[in-house]
Amino acid sequence: MAERVIGVIGGSGIYDLEGLTDVDEVNVETPFGSPSDLLITGRLGDAKMVFLARHGRGHRLLPHEVNYRANIYAMKMLGVDWLISLSAVGSMKEEIEPGDMVIVDQYFDRTNGRISTFFGEGVAGHVGFGDPVSPVLAECLYKAAAEVAAASDHTYKVHKGGTYIVINGPQFSTRAESNIYRSWGVSVIGMTNMPEAKLAREAEISYACIALATDYDCWHLGHDDVSVEAVVKILRQNATNAREVVRKAVALVPETHDCIASNAIENAIMTDLNEIPPRMKSRLAPLIGKYLG
Repeated sequence: MAERVIGVIGGSGIYDLEGLTDVDEVNVETPFGSPSDLLITGRLGDAKMVFLARHGRGHRLLPHEVNYRANIYAMKMLGVDWLISLSAVGSMKEEIEPGDMVIVDQYFDRTNGRISTFFGEGVAGHVGFGDPVSPVLAECLYKAAAEVAAASDHTYKVHKGGTYIVINGPQFSTRAESNIYRSWGVSVIGMTNMPEAKLAREAEISYACIALATDYDCWHLGHDDVSVEAVVKILRQNATNAREVVRKAVALVPETHDCIASNAIENAIMTDLNEIPPRMKSRLAPLIGKYLG
């Protein structure tokens, strides 16, 4: 049986993963350029772990500057099958309070100008994305998060399911935008999970997100508008809990990678395989190699 390899991408305020053994730093170069930082590998129990700081250590990259293709491709090169996203978000619902966690199950992509596919240049591929989150991994995260919340000194809730609307940033929303997004029924707002989730599906990596609510965006007139200072304060409280959720969730992840993403590419490539340029076959080998014969 293949070894479980679980990736973690840490968002704002989470630039490392504590508790790993056999730790190493890996410099991975991809056909799409360099990832956000060195990837940290190690072990957590019987699982191999791969950690990457989405914004780089020291938080050097704005959301639209992140090389999402390189990040996901590097995870694939290191054998990652399951990918946990840790993401700071604003709450768009009264019941999701700052400090709460949301195990996201849907996305609304409002970004623009970000490359959101590995395909193109002679390869036409269209993956199914109706259910963008791995239900298997999301359930592991929810169970772990609920257990950590029950034992925490900080009072907060874990919400199962919710829609994450992704905006370009780097500015926070206007009040008009925030209220329109709320009218659409979204749960949280952030800047980074797209195209990350789309690329993970194309790489046949099962993806799920722990969204860490830090504020009420700017729609809630009873609270101060979102600011970096407020975000950082809540993130410091949540970072320890988020790492503990990851530790507990890893023990719940199945040994076998059997999930909605496992064979996402199988019927996704429309181009005749004999017509795919050799250069693209080589470039995409870690993603589509098993289907090329």
